[in-house]
This record gives sequence, C-alpha cells and structure tokens, in this order.
Amino acid sequence: MDEGGTPLLPDSLVYQIFLSLGPADVLAAGLVCRQWQAVSRDEFLWREQFYRYYQVARDVPRHPAAMSWYEEFQRLYDTVPCVEVQTLREHTDQVLHLSFSHSGYQFASCSKDCTVKIWSNDLTISLLHSADMRPYNWSYTQFSQFNKDDSLLLASGVFLGPHNSSSGEIAVISLDSFALLSRVRNKPYDVFGCWLTETSLISGNLHRIGDITSCSVLWLNNAFQDVESENVNVVKRLFKIQNLNASTVRTVMVADCSRFDSPDLLLEAGDPATSPCRIFDLGSDNEEVVAGPAPAHAKEGLRHFLDRVLEGRAQPQLSERVLETKVAELLAQGHTKPPERSATGARSKYLIFTTGCLTYSPHQIGIKQILPHQMTTAGPVLGEGRGSDAFFDALDHVIDIHGHIIGMGLSPDNRYLYVNSRAWPNGAVVADPMQPPPIAEEIDLLVFDLKTMREVRRALRAHRAYTPNDECFFIFLDVSRDFVASGAEDRHGYIWDRHYNICLARLRHEDVVNSVVFSPQEQELLLTASDDATIKAWRSPRTVRVLQAPRPRPRAFFSWLASQRR
Repeated sequence: MDEGGTPLLPDSLVYQIFLSLGPADVLAAGLVCRQWQAVSRDEFLWREQFYRYYQVARDVPRHPAAMSWYEEFQRLYDTVPCVEVQTLREHTDQVLHLSFSHSGYQFASCSKDCTVKIWSNDLTISLLHSADMRPYNWSYTQFSQFNKDDSLLLASGVFLGPHNSSSGEIAVISLDSFALLSRVRNKPYDVFGCWLTETSLISGNLHRIGDITSCSVLWLNNAFQDVESENVNVVKRLFKIQNLNASTVRTVMVADCSRFDSPDLLLEAGDPATSPCRIFDLGSDNEEVVAGPAPAHAKEGLRHFLDRVLEGRAQPQLSERVLETKVAELLAQGHTKPPERSATGARSKYLIFTTGCLTYSPHQIGIKQILPHQMTTAGPVLGEGRGSDAFFDALDHVIDIHGHIIGMGLSPDNRYLYVNSRAWPNGAVVADPMQPPPIAEEIDLLVFDLKTMREVRRALRAHRAYTPNDECFFIFLDVSRDFVASGAEDRHGYIWDRHYNICLARLRHEDVVNSVVFSPQEQELLLTASDDATIKAWRSPRTVRVLQAPRPRPRAFFSWLASQRR
C-alpha cells in the first residue's frame, strides 16, 4: 500500500499470490495491512487451502454445521486430541480396554495384570480404585462398560485354564462402594457382555452339537443376583442361535434405535456396486425368506439327502465336516423361529454381534431386534414360551464383511456402526472351515447405517495389523460426534474425521495400541491403552493452550482488600 492509502496491488493479484502460500504463511501475511488481512480471510482462498492441506476429495462438501471454510480449517487443526498430556503407569501388564462413564467423570481400564481400575477424570487423572480379580480364578480382565446411570460397572474377564479354554465371567461392581455385587458365567469369553437396561446385562453360553456345529445362547441377567423371592427371575434366556462351521457368537453390543431419525451427523450412502460387503435382510415380509420351508418339507429333504449319502449316490463325496454342516442346515430350516415383529412397527433396540457361516474367524455381523417385552427377566424362564419345534432364533439382518472382523463401535447416536476388518483376498473361497483365508495387514474401517442397512461411503484406512488369522485379536475403536479413533498393531492410535473420511492424527505408543476412547462429554479428550502397560491421555491443542494459559493476577484494589482482611 502506498503513502496515500491506495493499494499497490489489486485484491485479485494478492489472492493469486496467497494461493501459492501455505496456511501459516497466509495468516502471517494477513498481519501486514488491512488489504492483506481482508484477502487472507477470503472464503474461496480457505476452501482451496482446506482441500489442498487435508487432501480431501473435491466432491466432498463442507461439514453441514460449519459456518465458513476458515473456521472448518481451524476446527480440524485445533480441536483434534493429538497432544499427549499425561501417561498413567499404574498397570503392570498389557492394558486391553478402556471405557468412560456417561458423565465423563470416571473411566475404567482392564489389563493382563488381572485388575479393573477405576479412575477419576479431572484435569489431572487420578486412580480411585483397583479391583484384583485373581481371587476369583480370573486370568485377566478384558472389557468393561458403565450402565446408563453410572451406578454400576460391568467387567468381563477370562478364567484361568488351558490355552484353548474359552470360559470367562462377568462381574458387576458398585460404583458407590466398589463392592462386587454379582458374577455371571460367560462363554466364550469374547462375547464380552453388555448392558441392556440399567440393571440387566447380556452374557453368553456355548453348547457343542457336533465337531463344528454349536449353539450360542444369549442370557439376560439381573445385575443384583441376591433376590430373596424364589418367584423373581434373575436370569432369562434371550436368544438361541445356531452356529455352523466352527463359528460362534462374539462381541455383543446393544444399539438404541430411538435416535435414528435425528443423528448427530448424517452420512451419505456409498455405492453398493463397489463394496465387497453384502447385507442380507432376513426379516423380510416374504415368507420364503423368513421362515424357510415348512418342517415337513425340511424333514423330507433331509431324508432324501441322507438316503443319497448312505447309498453312495451323493456327488461329489462329502467330507465329514461338510456333511455335518449340511445336516445342521437342513435341521435348522424347520426348527428356527422367524424374526418377531413389534406390534407398533417401531424399532426398539438392536442386539449386534460378530458371527460367521463359513469358518471360525468372525466374518459376519448378526443383528437381532430386541422388543420391549424381552428387556426384562420377568416372564417365562429358559424359553418355555417357545414352540416345541422352534429350537433356534432367526436373525433380522446379516452383514457379510468378506474378511476378519477385529473391532466394532457405535456412533454416539447409535445410528452408525463402525467396523475394523482385515480383508480376505478378492474371490477367496473357504474350502475348510478350520483354515480361513489369509488376511490383509491393512485394516479397513467400514461404516454401516443401521437405519437403512446400507454401507456408508468408502472404507477408512491408515492403520495396520500383523498377527495371522488364527492369532488375530480384538482392537477396540470409539466414535465421537465428529471423529472416529482406533488402535492398531503398528504402535499407533489413529483419529479420522467422520465427515471428510481423512486421517487427522497418529498417536504414538511403544507397543500395540489395543483400545481408544473419547470422553462422551468432551471429544477433545481421548485416552489410549497399549501393550506397553500404559494409558495415555491426549487433548486438543486448543484445550492445552487454555489449560496452560497464565491466570490473571488480582487487581491492586482486591489485593489491598485481601490484605486488610488478614
């Protein structure tokens, strides 16, 4: 600008120059004069800066809640919890899982040291209580969850036993007195367990039927097992699900459908043609899809099939495992209870879990609607209300991932399901259920809309895992209003933006990161847990600046007044 105040360069030329600068240089140049300040805040300039800096696809629009491109750039730069502020070393072995209370005031951690620790989440995190589960014959603790009113903590663990043992237990701990209230058997242990209501929790049991066929029973348990009246049920069978090809039900969670119509963030559906995942609606009104053949037809088909096998006319010759699976499928066709519909047609809650139909590695997601009358332990026990021919419960939906599922998490509004999976090779065929296909090192983070039952957009990718499919373990993820985070085996935690599908931060540990969790009240606070036996707290740059800002000194008058009172 010259001495008379007239700009030496037109705004258009200054704009073109600023386009060649980085964000920090643009902001610095804006301090030179009023003209440059105005150009440095131009919306078109910051739109270009945004797409270029964050490498967002140009067809992705601005976040619906954003007021300007400049503010949106600042949000992604300044509000992501990527600054390490505290490291907790109270655990003596690998830390496997973290969970926050709904209020955000407390969180719990589970570890291979066989303790459940409860922490106070203040500006400086401190330990409130440590429960040692070794006296109950536990090998280690693996999962925890607070109930809705934060009065009870569910803690899931693994029993001591042989390497191939699958038995576990769920404990309920009072958060008022830290007393152990009840214990419930849980098999296999990686069912984990979860709350259905404030005082009712879901556990699992497994019954072997054959070499590779079994039945998973999901139980609804009262958290308070010391009920004096013999007429009050403390446990009730919820669902009974057939397992084929050595698969089992694992990783149960409950989604509340009441907020499906008012999500925090509405995501666009992806192109079904480009997705390897397939979603089957088993709760269709089509009777052929729901109920399958009538029992008489199923028995007749089974008789003809067995006749061909016994006479040696089955072509090609079937192995014992294939034969067992086919017999189990035919039996189930006439002995499976179709999905039950709500009288009002309204959704209530979804029970979500991993399962499979081809091999023991979890490669499908089962979804079963829970109706209001099923959410209490009152009523028939052990399924007396079930018809004599209905051995199993049919699922409402099945999502086929075509890969090994290693993690799941729900968005805060419960509408979107995020899934960590390691893909099978394209066109992979499972010939032997005990030998699943090899899995990729790259972890795909898939997103499914539970209202429309469709996959959302493309998979997120940045994190990696290295263990083979027979040793693969669960890596927990978490979702906040704007971000999604996950652990990984590459010694980092990762954070992505849910709207733009971009990776925003890598959080360093010294070993595998098993679990991540956002504060439900403050998404700018994230905790990570690792095999390095530490828990790290991460805050956003904006929060760190606020917490580190010097407090203003009291003015002279108030200093004088305070001294006079002494």
